[in-house]
Amino acid sequence: MFGLGWPEIAIIGLVAIVIFGPKKIPELGSALGKTLRGFKEELNKPSEDNDRPEEKQ
Repeated sequence: MFGLGWPEIAIIGLVAIVIFGPKKIPELGSALGKTLRGFKEELNKPSEDNDRPEEKQ
């Protein structure tokens, strides 16, 4: 994962707990998951602009 090993991931996790606190981490994870899910849905949804033929002016 991005060239990170388990020691680096553990250090990042500990720093996150120190900065945000253990109660805030699940909320941040949930928000991140919702954001990524919405982003993925938008990427998979065909664009409405691409379905219409181009209008010439």
